[in-house]
Amino acid sequence: MGRGKKMTSIAMGDEQLLIGDTVSLRPPDDETPPYLARINDMGEDKGGATRVRVSWFYRPEEAHGGRKAFHGEKELFTSDHNDWVAADSIEHKVAIHTLKAYQALPQVGEADYFSRFLYKASTGEFKPDRVPVYCLCEMPYNPDLFMVECEGCSEWFHPECLQLTENQVSKMPHMICSECTRNKKHPKPKPGANPSGGGPPPSKKARK
Repeated sequence: MGRGKKMTSIAMGDEQLLIGDTVSLRPPDDETPPYLARINDMGEDKGGATRVRVSWFYRPEEAHGGRKAFHGEKELFTSDHNDWVAADSIEHKVAIHTLKAYQALPQVGEADYFSRFLYKASTGEFKPDRVPVYCLCEMPYNPDLFMVECEGCSEWFHPECLQLTENQVSKMPHMICSECTRNKKHPKPKPGANPSGGGPPPSKKARK
């Protein structure tokens, strides 16, 4: 962008947009979901139009390899793809959390998202390239899927991978996986702690 005046904030209705804010940008048509980005710079071009330099967030289906079973509905990839765009394409602010902060939300709102991977758009590489896996299916954690902790080994499982339903699990006084049952492991005492604490938290659904 041919630079004119540098800016540190932009008024948008009752809000002020600042460098570092994460925002939703208007897509080209009604069939495309909003674009999501972080503002890295802002200013007027030589023609006097207000523009912002953004780094884009990719949805899993927009990246190399596509969406996988462990990708959450509200998951985004932080990317190294940057552009200057018109400031008037910004719709509103959004909140893009770390996975840990997203898990701690009491309620997931429409403007809440999370990111745990950096995506290098030019090469299709991801950082980190390894993440913890859970359950018999050895799948990374998906915060949209209910998981339960075995009180014998402290491993986490999807009920369906244990041939159980969520309702059946909720009625069990103690959750012991089949491996611990065979090895006659007993529930570990956890004084003052929630038996399901210490690993992936319960599922959270986005508010419609």
